[in-house]
Amino acid sequence: MTAETAAAPAPTTAPPRPTWLRVPVWAWRVLAVYAASRVLATTALLIARNFQGEAIESWFGGHPRPPYGVFVSRWWDGWWYEQIWAHGYPSTLPISDGSLALPAGVVDLNEWAFFPLYPMLVKAVTAVTGGTWVVVAPLVALVLGAAALLVVHRVVEVAAPRAVQARPGLPLATVAVVAFFPPAVVFQTAYTESLALLLVATSLLLIVRRRYAWAMLAVGLLGFSRAVALPMAAVVAVHLLLRWRASRASGPAREPWPRREAVLGVVLLGVSGLSGGIWPLIAGWVTGRPTAYLDTQAAWRPARGLGLFAGWVRVEDFSPLGVAITVASVGLVVALLVLPAGRRLGPELWTWSATYVAYLAAVGDLISSQIRFLLLAFPLAAALVGLVTRPRWAARTWLAVLLVGLAVAQVAWVWTVWIQVMHETTFLRAP
Repeated sequence: MTAETAAAPAPTTAPPRPTWLRVPVWAWRVLAVYAASRVLATTALLIARNFQGEAIESWFGGHPRPPYGVFVSRWWDGWWYEQIWAHGYPSTLPISDGSLALPAGVVDLNEWAFFPLYPMLVKAVTAVTGGTWVVVAPLVALVLGAAALLVVHRVVEVAAPRAVQARPGLPLATVAVVAFFPPAVVFQTAYTESLALLLVATSLLLIVRRRYAWAMLAVGLLGFSRAVALPMAAVVAVHLLLRWRASRASGPAREPWPRREAVLGVVLLGVSGLSGGIWPLIAGWVTGRPTAYLDTQAAWRPARGLGLFAGWVRVEDFSPLGVAITVASVGLVVALLVLPAGRRLGPELWTWSATYVAYLAAVGDLISSQIRFLLLAFPLAAALVGLVTRPRWAARTWLAVLLVGLAVAQVAWVWTVWIQVMHETTFLRAP
């Protein structure tokens, strides 16, 4: 051995990073797609802000060109969430005096129509950081949107294996379609869609993976984010029915169902039902008026009421083009559910999409907000991408056409909907 060899230091190997620090490639791709969509949305919002004229005084004092932070934190529903963040919920429901749109003596517009989880989460962050609503609220929504799309990618991969096999790359393509969907601009504004999407996707993923105890937490929180927990109960019921049938099958198809898992599944079903009604119960208990939540919701649509499918009377006031767009949209959703691309989604994702859309049609108001609500029906994006699977060049072309069309529509959405026009009441002025 020479002196040079003896003096040479022994080769060293860098210690491996902890498992939780190893970010998989697919996650980086999801975040890259999300970042690209946020660049587009931010650009559209900045341009729209320059054309914002007179607005509701409490939003920004009626001055033109609000700061960007105000434009994305206090516009539309963001103003109501800020009131909850700052003051909480009223213990007594306000009553209209008849001086504005509502008749005298009925419950007036108030905070009980809006769910608490998002503003309370923002409040926790501001308490720790000392930040303001204008800064923190959009940032919380932005981060939650990134987390939501990561889970969307994973749940499509896990819950829809047939769809992924038919159309390789489907999870990332689904993420792209959701991120560029026109109302997805609210993933960076003071709205609850990013939080609700995260909880919906997480609930579905945990149900499919049979993590029922953790699913109870996700579904329970869902009941405090938006009024969408009831359709999740249908997903749980279908999932448990399929598990029961598999346990009763004969031969190699039989899949044992441990008693503990069965019990947890039944409890999850109960939690889902309770989550769907917990917020109206709380509103009634706090205000001393059992119908407080429903009365508050009725204040937003006094002419139509809250009966099943009552919102569809708006069609009578639509232009022929509006009627055509409505019919075409309904037809597209139904087609996505019945065509092979939809049937390949897997029972949980298909059931969620079908029951959630039916729920929206039954209890929602037929305004442009319904398009925003469709963000939570994200499996339909996977079905839309999966309409074209072969040959590969055709599938890629179809995805490219979709994304270009959605990107243009997202800019149009911001321009048409987000800019507030005083006294405007048309269909497309209710984000």
